[in-house]
Amino acid sequence: MNNQDTINVIMAKQHEYKIFADRIISYINHNPILSKNVHSFKFRTKDLEHLDEKISRKNKELEAKGEELISPDNVQKKITDIAGIRILHLHQGQLETIHETFMSYVQERDVFLYEKPKAYTWDPEYAELFESLGMVVEQKESFYTSVHYVFKASENSDVTCELQVRTLFEEVWGELDHTVNYPLETESLLIKEQLKVFARIVGAGTRMSHSIFKMIDGETMQK
Repeated sequence: MNNQDTINVIMAKQHEYKIFADRIISYINHNPILSKNVHSFKFRTKDLEHLDEKISRKNKELEAKGEELISPDNVQKKITDIAGIRILHLHQGQLETIHETFMSYVQERDVFLYEKPKAYTWDPEYAELFESLGMVVEQKESFYTSVHYVFKASENSDVTCELQVRTLFEEVWGELDHTVNYPLETESLLIKEQLKVFARIVGAGTRMSHSIFKMIDGETMQK
């Protein structure tokens, strides 16, 4: 299937996606609460070749389910990660503060939520935390771990920006998984199992870093 007409819609709107992402990046850079809790962040717009591959892959899945295919008329609603920002933080204890700060940004109507925030985790303890924050929790077979927000530029806008939030430990796992499984998923069962083992190691590292910062906070309060 030729996706060029669909891709052309996104090409014509690329500047709007970048302008909107710049607004969110400015908020990250200048908000004092985020400055204290965000270690670093990355920004990217989706490569057009990867967009072509994603449309083809998703349309195969949609066709198998008997659902509406991605077309020039609906591509902005069907693919919401044309612009993407990834926030990295040191330990899981910072997530609630980061989440509440962005929810305040939404409440002030400076940005709007396209959908409820979604958390991917294999860890039941973290699933409880995410649910307590009002997130939709989903487990992926791969053990992928991250929190995703999709913001839109205005209440009726189709211009979106995906924001991913994860710890530095989770980023290491995510980069390794992306290298192995994107754009085509590995067929090696051994590699898939090793990635799950690594996810558990990453989970232990995330817990340990959280524990260290809790001890630091406790010692600071005692002084």
